[in-house]
Amino acid sequence: MEWLTHSQAGFRQSARYLLWMRVAIIAIALVAMAIAETMVALPYRGEAVLLCLAYGVLSVLAWLWFMRRPPAAPVPVSATFLADLALIGGWLYLTGGYTNPLVSLLLLPIAVAIILVPVRHSLVITLAGIAVYTALMLWHAPIGAQDHHHGNLAQLHLVGMWATFALTAVILLLVAGTLARRLRRQQSQLARFRENRLRDEQIIALGLSAAAVAHRLGTPLNTLTLLLEEVRAQLTAPTGPDREAVRDDLDTMEQQLRLCSEHLQHLTRAAVEAKGARREVLPVAHWLARLRESATLLWPSGPIQWRLPFPDTPVAVDATLDQAVLNLLANALTASPAWVGVSARDTGDGRVEVVVEDQGDGLEAALQGAPGEEVVDSQSGLGVGLFLSNATIQRLGGHLKARTNDQGTTMVIDLPRAKTTEGES
Repeated sequence: MEWLTHSQAGFRQSARYLLWMRVAIIAIALVAMAIAETMVALPYRGEAVLLCLAYGVLSVLAWLWFMRRPPAAPVPVSATFLADLALIGGWLYLTGGYTNPLVSLLLLPIAVAIILVPVRHSLVITLAGIAVYTALMLWHAPIGAQDHHHGNLAQLHLVGMWATFALTAVILLLVAGTLARRLRRQQSQLARFRENRLRDEQIIALGLSAAAVAHRLGTPLNTLTLLLEEVRAQLTAPTGPDREAVRDDLDTMEQQLRLCSEHLQHLTRAAVEAKGARREVLPVAHWLARLRESATLLWPSGPIQWRLPFPDTPVAVDATLDQAVLNLLANALTASPAWVGVSARDTGDGRVEVVVEDQGDGLEAALQGAPGEEVVDSQSGLGVGLFLSNATIQRLGGHLKARTNDQGTTMVIDLPRAKTTEGES
């Protein structure tokens, strides 16, 4: 099974733009050497050309690596940016160091890294770029002008600075601008996807509430049917009705009708909460009892072991949280059709943990430690559900954690304790 995270997909799509950036840097370096050769003396011209060729080969290899085996973490990507700085710095060392007007090319890997990798990695790459520039000020191979072009050396440097600025701006526009627009488009698509999934979860939660109410109404309706037959039999009896028995039956019928009315009111409240994404504060025991009833309706023969007792700690829940937990139960039942365990405990520090255990093969290492942080495309479809469940739990102030071992997978839903006076959020 291939697991392709959101970051992997982003690195694969960005590989082509990174290749363009590196090819542009190599082309600029070669053209600049060809122009400068007519006016200045480069002591290490051959070495500089070989370094450019080596940079080109490494750029193509990096592109092939990102396309065929996209990295699952930003560390290898950050390492390639550090290699860019080292190679550009080596070429600058051979061609005049900080006196080379193309020294601004060091900004290109830094600018692209700020878009693609996390902040701490970008900070390291930025500091590395500053260190390379500082080293070029201290150590570099000096260049000298040819005799008949000695007076034009300063003018060549100024023109080179202008050309470097213009080329750097164009490359940033084409590479960094394109990457930024792609990332914004992906974020917009992901936001729409999450909104649609949230709406679907609300509809599913409302459907589960309707199914639960229909299940609860079955008992009082059956009772009313039997009582109605008894009352009709007593009214048609030849000896006359037993008024006391009829009164008791009518009282029971009134009680059952009141119970039906309460169930319908619960369905109405569930519909209002699902439509407005309102939260309600419930003890964990009551909330899990509701989830148990929904799980029983979804998987009547599902081997789910509910480990009682549950704590009475209040938590803020809504219909989407119910669906998120049901998604986790569905994943667990898919991975472990023989047994799934559900338990809950109060950690004592203002948090409540709901634990879902299974005896399946476990999640792949790509999700260990921080499950649901990235979109995962799997053949069974568990990754998107896990991602959305994690987003729902985080929206309510909770966290989703996973532990895997030889016995199976343990998903821990960590929720904050709610104040008993909390109302609608």
